[in-house]
Amino acid sequence: MPGDALRWRLAIIPLCLTCTVARAQSSVTLYGLIDAGVTYANHVATSTGHESLVRFADGVAQGNRWGIRGVEDLGDGLRAIFTVESGFAVGTGTILQGGALFGRQAWVGLEAKSIGSLTFGRQYTLSRDFIHNYTIAHESPAGNYAYHINDLDQLVTSRINNAVRFTSADVSGFRFGVMYGFSNQAGEFAGSPSSAAGTVNSEGSSRTYSVGANYDNESFGFGIAYTNIRFPASATPAFTATIANVDTGPLRNIKTLGIGSRYVADIGAIWGNWTHTQLVAIDGQSSTLNNYEIGGKYAFTSAVTSGLGYTFSALSGRWTGRWHQINSFIDYKFSKTTEIYALAIYQKASGSNEVDGQQVPVQAEIGASSTFIGNSGIGANTQLALRIGLLHKF
Repeated sequence: MPGDALRWRLAIIPLCLTCTVARAQSSVTLYGLIDAGVTYANHVATSTGHESLVRFADGVAQGNRWGIRGVEDLGDGLRAIFTVESGFAVGTGTILQGGALFGRQAWVGLEAKSIGSLTFGRQYTLSRDFIHNYTIAHESPAGNYAYHINDLDQLVTSRINNAVRFTSADVSGFRFGVMYGFSNQAGEFAGSPSSAAGTVNSEGSSRTYSVGANYDNESFGFGIAYTNIRFPASATPAFTATIANVDTGPLRNIKTLGIGSRYVADIGAIWGNWTHTQLVAIDGQSSTLNNYEIGGKYAFTSAVTSGLGYTFSALSGRWTGRWHQINSFIDYKFSKTTEIYALAIYQKASGSNEVDGQQVPVQAEIGASSTFIGNSGIGANTQLALRIGLLHKF
């Protein structure tokens, strides 16, 4: 009997080793980041005009999040992959992205090393993934204060529900991708608008397609992408149709084309991008928003970096307006995961639009969403934002 027991134990050892190897080929990672600080803005809209504002503000450098990503090796270069990611507000502890538990990302798919990945779920458009790398918002902690007004060109918050996406493998730095977001409504493959029945509003359906390509060899990068969102107000959460105090909606389409490029050296980087967005109203009238951005940063030491960027935004067509924005920052890294930063951002607006028979001057608004600061208010066409913040990644 003792000999039999020993033989059994020896037989079990290879099985245990096999299980250990299998576990080693799969992984699940918990990750996230928290950004918080204090922001001052000189002109912020009130019910009667504008006032200055000092506020606790979070998710500025990057949106606060926690997530889980997983990989399972299926053999022969094939892997199962997934990501679920939730956004939250540090100041209140509330869930963002319309209250969805995993509103930032929620997808699952397969990845073949030599071909690429096919993924299903709530995902970013190619405009976000292939163009936003070439902005000061991505290259610095200026983040959501430096993205173009209300992100109408889909560079940061462009997440699509019910999406199927293919992204090619990296071949010598080159990748391309295609994505389609389904309306999920019978008979409305291409989406349908909102409609009104009596006093009850009944939302229709939204669909999206996005294509893009990117080349990045670490020192030089170039990207191009196009995204078309049909009936954006019917998406969940709805896409915005406003630029500062100019409301271009209700919209039938948001069509945006973007290109960007970047050169990186040991002491810093320079970049530029252009986005061209058509805002087509349901009644057929349209406006065009062009954003032009240039910028650069310099590393004084391995821990201290500073930079400057300029963005010009021009709205033409049914609605008009002009915005000039200067973004500046200084950043100190305590470690690879913790940094403190200071921002100074200034924007000036010009132009006016006829609303209900009256000329309404265009206001300023810093931020990728009106929730960050808001409009400059009646009687003010400039906005200055100063901020000190702390960012920690885990």
